[in-house]
Amino acid sequence: MSHRDTIISYAEAQYPVYRQLALDIHARPETSNHEYFACEVLTKQLANEGFDVTVDVAGHPTGFVGTYKSAKPGPTLCFLAEYDALAGLGHGCGHNLFGATSLLAAASLKQVVDAVGGEIRVYGTPGEEGGENGSAKGSFVREGFFKDVDAALCVHPGSDHHELTHAEIACAPFRIAFKGKAAHAAANPYEGINALDALILVFNAIGLLRQQLQQDVRIHGIITKGGDAPNTIPDDTEARFYVRAATVKRMMEVYHQIENIAQGAALQTGCTVIVEPTQRNLVENIVPTPAFDAVYLKNLLSLGESYTPEEYAPLGSSDVGNVSQVIPTIQPMIRICSQPVAGHSTEKLEACRSEEGLRSIALGAKALALTALDLIEDPALLASIKEAHRQAVENQA
Repeated sequence: MSHRDTIISYAEAQYPVYRQLALDIHARPETSNHEYFACEVLTKQLANEGFDVTVDVAGHPTGFVGTYKSAKPGPTLCFLAEYDALAGLGHGCGHNLFGATSLLAAASLKQVVDAVGGEIRVYGTPGEEGGENGSAKGSFVREGFFKDVDAALCVHPGSDHHELTHAEIACAPFRIAFKGKAAHAAANPYEGINALDALILVFNAIGLLRQQLQQDVRIHGIITKGGDAPNTIPDDTEARFYVRAATVKRMMEVYHQIENIAQGAALQTGCTVIVEPTQRNLVENIVPTPAFDAVYLKNLLSLGESYTPEEYAPLGSSDVGNVSQVIPTIQPMIRICSQPVAGHSTEKLEACRSEEGLRSIALGAKALALTALDLIEDPALLASIKEAHRQAVENQA
């Protein structure tokens, strides 16, 4: 039996185990950095597959690393796993499928790695959806987990068709908070310092700033604290914002403009102001490596799937971008249903536990494992992908 056939056969044979894992995680959704059940069942399965497993890594209690190293030299390839859910919705983004797919891909590749050489890793990265300690891939990058990794692979549950890796945009979540002075709004308003006025000035100034922004820049925010009573001058207000852009450089330029706006609003109203991130890690833009996606696409098509190229305007953000800034990374979207579904919706939630959605685990695992096998067996191909990635990172605006 060829190495390819061994991978395909193992993925199919083990699919029922990973199907059940995905269903169990779907039934017990956990939000950013609270994925204790998902972490437990995924790491237990990794250990069952013969991987050395470490839990609580890179400052994330629900993060994990699984490793299997062949005695034969070769590249180190990493499969990225996500398993967090959306607050109030559950697995409407499909991370119950995501984690199971990456594990099955790694386990399938393990069946041949002793013969072909190399090291397989699975990085369990919590909180892709964000939160105070969210976007864990940024922590993994900062703590050096990718310094000796040659390439990273994963697939994300999509909709009714396959897509290749998108150049998703960078995102910085932050808050602006003003402190003023309370006073009775009718009897002695002149003694107050209105923190809500400062916040409204910020929103108005951002609205004007949008006229001079690049097409890829997005700023969106909400007021989370605006005062307690109409007859009291608000002395404590806060808003939460995201600023996004096609590159981290452009995003941070806009972020600093907003910092200046907030300082100006504080000066105009007499308030004090705090502008600070609301999560530990920025989300960096994804740097696609088309040559890497081409290897994945070749394997996807070899499994009987079809693909139609389409125009795509990057609008979302993913901390897979942080990984793609340092090593070649793919995150194609895999078909999970027959009709279009929107991300973060009840329709997607249902698709991610449907039989069609669950079958994407076996398909994605095969395509990823076969792609990894190609990189191991063809050092020149891997070297060319790494060089293409280096150039793509250097050429960012």
